[in-house]
Amino acid sequence: MTVHVRFAPSPTGFLHIGNIRSALFNWLFARKAGGRFTLRLDDTDQERSTQAFADAIFRDMAWLGLNWDDTFRQSDRLARYDEALGKLKATGRVYPCFETQAELDLKRKTQLGRGLPPVYDRAALKLTDDERAALIAAGKKPHWRFKLEHRDVVWSDIVQGQKKFPAASLSDPVMVRADGVPLYTFCSIVDDIDTQVTHIIRGEDHVTNTAVQIQIWEAVSAVLNATPVPPPVFAHFPLIVTANGVEMSKRLGTMSIASMRDEMGFGAMAINALLAKLGTSDPVMPRLTLGELAAEFDLDKISRATPKFDLEDIRALDAKILHMTPYDAIAERLKQRGLGHITPAFWDAVRANLTGLDDVQHWWRVVYEPLTPVVQEADFLAEAAALLPPAPWTADSWGAWTQAIKVKTGRKGKELFMPLRLALTAAEHGPEMKLLLPMMDEACVKNRLSAQTA
Repeated sequence: MTVHVRFAPSPTGFLHIGNIRSALFNWLFARKAGGRFTLRLDDTDQERSTQAFADAIFRDMAWLGLNWDDTFRQSDRLARYDEALGKLKATGRVYPCFETQAELDLKRKTQLGRGLPPVYDRAALKLTDDERAALIAAGKKPHWRFKLEHRDVVWSDIVQGQKKFPAASLSDPVMVRADGVPLYTFCSIVDDIDTQVTHIIRGEDHVTNTAVQIQIWEAVSAVLNATPVPPPVFAHFPLIVTANGVEMSKRLGTMSIASMRDEMGFGAMAINALLAKLGTSDPVMPRLTLGELAAEFDLDKISRATPKFDLEDIRALDAKILHMTPYDAIAERLKQRGLGHITPAFWDAVRANLTGLDDVQHWWRVVYEPLTPVVQEADFLAEAAALLPPAPWTADSWGAWTQAIKVKTGRKGKELFMPLRLALTAAEHGPEMKLLLPMMDEACVKNRLSAQTA
């Protein structure tokens, strides 16, 4: 059996960290197993779905490196859903209901007031053929519900273990609205059966839906296939929350992938590396490729505890990844951030001191643009300037220069190096001076050494 999983966002908003964690888990699971990964747009809600959001989903997934083997939109498969619904009608597993939303709300309030669970009472099943015909003749358009079998539904969940849910405690789910729009649960099951999805990996907020979906799957599979397809294997992982304990949402713009890429400048692998390990027994470590993460991925490592996501964790991980990344692997990202002027030699000189990619521009300005030096002990700097070897400088020039200063002045250690670093970079810490000096202009270095104490 070839593993086949899917990620099925609705194009009604931007992808956020919570969405991407689900996408990433599915992608890693498929790639480790040598299986297939489908990106499907659940866009039957045409009132809220937009092309702009669909384009953003494709862009974010591609940027993260989560390539897909195939993709399609539910809005292109409405005829297939109609076909499946017709066959379910013929078997009596779906039935028409005529209550308005206001009537259903009133029923729920009444049940709650009596201390009863707000489960649909199946009143529509008590209608006679003549009563249904009269309602339709009066202009009433029905919505269609799936008739659940009142039995326990049992499945083995990879993350949560053995699960059992009494279907009798649930309302018969609506499959198609009164306006004829099929709902995502129905459409998703038809799609999953047709595309032979083998595993559904998603957040634990869907656990209560699973009992319903297994029954719908069994009924739909029976009417669409000569040999029914068994339900997929399920894995429901705990949802992540923010550092403050707030559930992830499309409304949290700062948690969107677009914001992290375009505004915060984070790299894709920092996001992938954190989310792949968040909530698992594995330590979070910098990784340069998705292949490394796929090789390490295992659903059995997912904890039942609620993991917390903190932007600062991505920031720290992004810095570690930058320190490890060679120029060829960062060149395109530099261009995208408007840093295409950074050379391989300059990148190698400064990358170990970056806390974020945009920091590279700071060090570029230090080396190549006017700078107000921090002057300590002007007399010492004058002596150092007199001993400065002529340019062009190499990686050995800094060592030769500071050795000459040491012999002449008797200084060593911090007493020697700190005044030079402050004068040349205006900072106490930074990239190795032996790497920066060869890239600096001789006149610029002499000017900084001869500047007067402010």
